[in-house]
Amino acid sequence: MKLINSYCIILAGLLVLGACTKIDVPVENQLTPQSFPETDQQFIAAVGPAYVSFRGSFCLAYWQLQTLSTDEAILPSRAGGWYDGGRYQQLHYHSWTPDNPIVGDSWTWGFTTISTCNRILALFAASKDSPVKKSLAAEIRLLRALMFYYMMDAYGNIPMPIAFGDTIKPVQKSRVEAFNLIESEIKATLPDLSRAIDAAQYGRPNLYTAYALLARLYLNAAIYTGVNRYNDCVAACDTIIQSGKYKLAADYAKMFYPDNGPQTPEFIFAIPYDHAAAQGEQFTWYSFHPALQAKYGLAYRLSNPVSTIASYYAFFDDPNDVRTALWLVGKQFDFAGNPINITTTKVGLDATYTGTDGSTPVTWQLNFSADVTLRDVAKFEAGGDELAKAKGIRNNKYYPDVTATDRNQSNDVPVFRLAEIQLMKAEAILRGAAPTYNTTALSLVNDLRTTRKAAPMTNLTLDDMLKERAHELNWENTRRTDLIRFGRYEDAWGFKTDADKNKRIFPIPAAERILNPGLQQNFGY
Repeated sequence: MKLINSYCIILAGLLVLGACTKIDVPVENQLTPQSFPETDQQFIAAVGPAYVSFRGSFCLAYWQLQTLSTDEAILPSRAGGWYDGGRYQQLHYHSWTPDNPIVGDSWTWGFTTISTCNRILALFAASKDSPVKKSLAAEIRLLRALMFYYMMDAYGNIPMPIAFGDTIKPVQKSRVEAFNLIESEIKATLPDLSRAIDAAQYGRPNLYTAYALLARLYLNAAIYTGVNRYNDCVAACDTIIQSGKYKLAADYAKMFYPDNGPQTPEFIFAIPYDHAAAQGEQFTWYSFHPALQAKYGLAYRLSNPVSTIASYYAFFDDPNDVRTALWLVGKQFDFAGNPINITTTKVGLDATYTGTDGSTPVTWQLNFSADVTLRDVAKFEAGGDELAKAKGIRNNKYYPDVTATDRNQSNDVPVFRLAEIQLMKAEAILRGAAPTYNTTALSLVNDLRTTRKAAPMTNLTLDDMLKERAHELNWENTRRTDLIRFGRYEDAWGFKTDADKNKRIFPIPAAERILNPGLQQNFGY
């Protein structure tokens, strides 16, 4: 991302600053009940902590929760590292408990951000009115609605505190109640949200973000409430599409580069990351083998734990589709076409080698295999030799940031983008909504596929739709919700065979129930 046009604008709001200092700390400005914001700049500064909190775990704990619990990615132990008490193993097997740290960290992220939004809104409520205050308050209220959505989607029946400083422990609302409150909160923000899509608005929700969230809420309404809202989903999508303010990116790969930002025409709402000042996006460090460090000119050692599962990569069967090229599979070469070689020994290459010459030096070309196999099932251990380290196809959607000095990258990460809007409208029509504006489910999907250089379809089924969403939205925190909506979350993949439908929502973390004994645990835990 370009910091001058993103993170600084998140903290500086509607004013375009002449200069920007790279700071990654909550903006306090002594905005206490004794010193309420009065000027536009004070209102702008006051909203900063909400965006800092929101950014924090979107690509960390929350991404792990939404992705490692699906067929999209797997994080086994390698050479004893990354076992971490079995937390990733539990996500893969669907054997998590209320004590799983990722389950707890995601809850903490969500409700900490909600609390921060509540604090800001309380501060604004006690301050004098201004146009800037009104617009920013709507943005923070919408951000809170988004966080309520994430928590409702993940945990089902949730508390929904909307007052800051209330000493009464919040009471859980049913999923239907939560759905209705989220919908009403989004709609309440619509009159005051900006329609701007320029650099000053980038990184903050606008009117079209609200309709994108409504579309996602309505597409999943049958799961959340038992009543489908597919026509409402189409109407929300049409508001965005017909505005003409967004267009599909001509270069899919570059849309996710480290220098992406407000110039990206497809992003409706994105989180600005910066390797120095707005940290939290670490996908290269997660996915890349250390032998790739030199190829990409990176200043830090790569960790290597995460890959995809072979059955998921099998969806990428069109070599002309530009989305297929973003996976690292098979033998690896540098940019000059030379093989990326690793010097080791026969035993270092393959720890199962039993010959007497195990210490003999060998040179082996890095070769990412499709299948991830386990040497120690109990420890979810893939192995520590070179063959084991290369198990699993790697995702390179968020291209390595050569300016980074550590694992944090500067690639901004989309929350909503136009491609998903088209896919949501297409799916809603496929599920029974009335077509609008002379489009069909098939024409919407083929428009996207043509832009991505994929062969057009002649027919479209729900299975095709799920596959297309995998093509387009991998590593974007959508797979778990997709699998549940398509009735595929109970399928077997990798080493997972669990088919318990209770696992469609996560348990209320044990620590939260100690703090608030009134929270009732979800069924099945």
